[in-house]
Amino acid sequence: MPHSILWSVILAFHIISIMFWVGGTAYAAIIMRQSLSLLDPTQRNSVQLQSLGRFFRVLLHVIPTALITGWLMILHEGGFAQAPWTTNLMQLLGIVMAVLYVRVLTGPFQKARRALRPQPALFDSIRNQTLVIMALGLIAILAASLGHPFL
Repeated sequence: MPHSILWSVILAFHIISIMFWVGGTAYAAIIMRQSLSLLDPTQRNSVQLQSLGRFFRVLLHVIPTALITGWLMILHEGGFAQAPWTTNLMQLLGIVMAVLYVRVLTGPFQKARRALRPQPALFDSIRNQTLVIMALGLIAILAASLGHPFL
């Protein structure tokens, strides 16, 4: 595989990972909640747990892919010492987003999974933390755009 094709594939994996991560959080936090309001509480809890469980399993693969491909591209462009501030901001936000994901997964989502009748407050906590992750992701996308101006 030629050198430029390899880096194009790495960039594509990075962008696709970010698309799933940020887009998925937007869907989970904003769109899914509105649709679930039509269901009775028992069905709502079941659908939320199943949907979030599947989404969080996908993120177990997506997050490492996004971080690793990002770091590979930094190394390819001259290393961490040469990275512009926008790239460093993206790194910071990506790491914070990953930590928040682990916090949601091991905290309120785990409690909701183990509860016989999960309380709405647990799902509200998951949603609020997911909204923070989404906002940080949008800022990271903005940083990416600022870091590559059109000439």
